[in-house]
Amino acid sequence: MRIFDTDVQKLKYQVLREVARHAYDDKLAECYLDIPKTIAPGPQATMRCCIYKERAIAAERVRIAMGGDKTNPHIIEVIDIACDECPVSAYEVGSACRGCLAHRCQAACPRGAISFDETKKAHIDPDKCIQCGKCASVCPYSAITSRKRPCEMACKVKAISMGKNKVAEINYSKCISCGSCVYMCPFGAVVDKSFILDAVKLIRESENNTKYHVYAVVAPSISSQFRYAKIGQVITALKKLGFYNVIEAALGADMVAYSEARELVEKGFLTSSCCPAFVDFIKKNFPKMVQHISHNFSPMVAMGEYIKKTDPDGKVVFIGPCTAKKAEAQLEKAKPFVDCVLTFEELQALIDSRDFDITQLEEDVLDNASYYGRIFARSGGLSESVAQALKEQGLDHFEVRPLVCDGIEACKAALLKANVGKLTENFIEGMSCTGGCIGGAGCLTHGAKDKTEVDKYGMEAYEKTIGDALKMLP
Repeated sequence: MRIFDTDVQKLKYQVLREVARHAYDDKLAECYLDIPKTIAPGPQATMRCCIYKERAIAAERVRIAMGGDKTNPHIIEVIDIACDECPVSAYEVGSACRGCLAHRCQAACPRGAISFDETKKAHIDPDKCIQCGKCASVCPYSAITSRKRPCEMACKVKAISMGKNKVAEINYSKCISCGSCVYMCPFGAVVDKSFILDAVKLIRESENNTKYHVYAVVAPSISSQFRYAKIGQVITALKKLGFYNVIEAALGADMVAYSEARELVEKGFLTSSCCPAFVDFIKKNFPKMVQHISHNFSPMVAMGEYIKKTDPDGKVVFIGPCTAKKAEAQLEKAKPFVDCVLTFEELQALIDSRDFDITQLEEDVLDNASYYGRIFARSGGLSESVAQALKEQGLDHFEVRPLVCDGIEACKAALLKANVGKLTENFIEGMSCTGGCIGGAGCLTHGAKDKTEVDKYGMEAYEKTIGDALKMLP
């Protein structure tokens, strides 16, 4: 039995599993009819006003699971009819208001939205309030608070607002596809589009890997996932699904660490390029800093490039915790090397669509990368790897002074300093998700941000240096 953080995650899994099942069975045309009835079978199952709305929303979930709006190039979408239960974001006056004489809140309000009752306690007119927050900032009792929707609270780049009919609206000029809003939405109205059908198509059309080979490139953060099974059993499951081979993206991380160390010595200052959400954040908010972004591919793309060089007809499916990787795969520089991206959530659904039990499978071996490539999965791992790569290449005369940024707010603080030349460090490791990749929106278990699992997985390859891992490449 699968254990999910929330019922929203379980619902998402059920839809993905059934879409994959229908694809394998050549019954995609029946998805919109079958799946809504499966996940919303009767009135007792509905969270909405009626079962008909529940099924209409379920049909939208099927659409997203089948690739979403093809005219929308962005990864994150909003299911409008599912976004209707959250209260409208607003500033509110709480019981801490003392009805003071100063009335600083009223003086600070630029729209005259604050009035007082007979006890002199403040009230805010929601029709006049523009949510500027000036009243809250001057209240001596902190009696005025902001009540925001969960998706707005989760989005640290302020890409979500309320649009028409008070439905969540995404400003794609700000969105970095990190997926924080996806996980935090209590009704599953904000979703990441899936490419699970593309993965099934690649596998099926490979004709048992005789037409071409399909490679699964697995992110090292897998070590913090699938806690009910062993990693070796998950590798066996991937091959049982039809993948020709399973390769660690951590080997791509070893490649990146070596080349990024050399680039750092050459340029003297760098920001990392491994996290696509962090890179996108820089491009959209700090244009002056773009020149300092490492020119290296991310481990995903680096590994894809290597596979395509050794097997030009091969197909690459990256599997990890990250919704932003789906966006990265659509970039012109990545398209030639990565054919499809799945999250761990989608991998779980894909495995279960074939009805085999991972826990009963034999263990296969995953032994490509070094300890340092594997610890890319958690915050601080990239910086440790670059320092090690400098040492191994005889470049440790260069002093690397890393600043590890854990989460997009820490990234913003570092970039603000660097932008005005006040940063003393010479290497910014930027991770948009708290904890690093193990905190990604596409994780199976979002509470599992314990880096010890990653370090334990890395220690299994501790006898290898980065150079040793790279020497194993044919």
